[in-house]
Amino acid sequence: MGAEKKQANSKNKQAESKNKQTDLNNEYEVELTTLCYVEKDNQFLMLKRNKKENDRSKDLYIGLGGHFNTGETPEECMLREVYEESSLMLTNYELRGMVTFNEENHTEYMFLYTADEYVGDVTDDCNEGKLEFVDKDKIIGYLPLWAGDEIFLKQLMESKKYFSLKLFYNGRRLESAFLDGKELELFDELDKDGYPTGFTKERSIAHTIGMYHKTVHIWIIRKTEEGFDVLLQKRSEKKDSYPGCYDISSAGHVTAGDEYESAAIREIEEELGIKIDEDELEYIGDHIGFEDTYYHGKRFFNREFARVYVCNRDIDERGIILQEEEVSDVMWVNYELCSLMIEEKKIKHAIPMDEWKMLKNYFISVYGDYIC
Repeated sequence: MGAEKKQANSKNKQAESKNKQTDLNNEYEVELTTLCYVEKDNQFLMLKRNKKENDRSKDLYIGLGGHFNTGETPEECMLREVYEESSLMLTNYELRGMVTFNEENHTEYMFLYTADEYVGDVTDDCNEGKLEFVDKDKIIGYLPLWAGDEIFLKQLMESKKYFSLKLFYNGRRLESAFLDGKELELFDELDKDGYPTGFTKERSIAHTIGMYHKTVHIWIIRKTEEGFDVLLQKRSEKKDSYPGCYDISSAGHVTAGDEYESAAIREIEEELGIKIDEDELEYIGDHIGFEDTYYHGKRFFNREFARVYVCNRDIDERGIILQEEEVSDVMWVNYELCSLMIEEKKIKHAIPMDEWKMLKNYFISVYGDYIC
């Protein structure tokens, strides 16, 4: 980078600092920034920020951008930042969304752009880090990114609609996210042994990259003269996995920061309209789920650590209130009869067979053997 460009960058950084507005009484800071992803041949130009020791994005990949200078429009700021960092002069670009970052005593409003036409060559002397074009399908799940960046990158790749994304961070941990006013579901990230890493990811991202996460499976059973019945739910046709299949009585994800038992109680009430107490849940084992397939034309890569519970209760089906977007129907079925239906492939199901065996072992341990 030439001496003149370095001098101009220094002046710009001074002007940027003036753009940060601080409420001295409340010590609350508001910032205005831009970020742009330059496209070429189904790739994005990515910046690995690895040159500044105190960079909060150290060793992470982001787009090109920075703070407003005093009096700049969003377009002027974006064009200047892209040129300073890459030496590219953009000739065609589009404002794609607004991202609001919130932390304690700090808010940042970021204007998000993409650009697909430019003049010049990418510099190899960026003072922020290393620049490289990366295939779009090799970014999320492959490069180290902020969890919120994964959400808006997915939007940029899959939709042309303008969007507003609101993110709350605690350090590098994403605590909550809202897309166009709707809260998104976040999962705690687990390592391959089931221990939390301290980070979170949004649900659709987790199911795209195969992130390990927590789930709960609750089997509702009732004792009968012939043994016991199991309440099965039929999954909605709109579900992102196993649509239209009979499945566990109730199951769901453990959202970030939640516990297994509270998640189980919540899922039963949300899906079936049934209120239970924690002491009605009996833990019977664990299930490790793995699946890598496609539903509705989209990849579904699921890796989960499920805690399995039994709830002994004779529930009248007429009193069940279904969450229609999740469950289309329920039915009580005798355990042995259902086992035969599964064996003869007379029922379309998504029942984990290791858990199905757990149910029989549990019943025998509590009630003794029974006549099939």
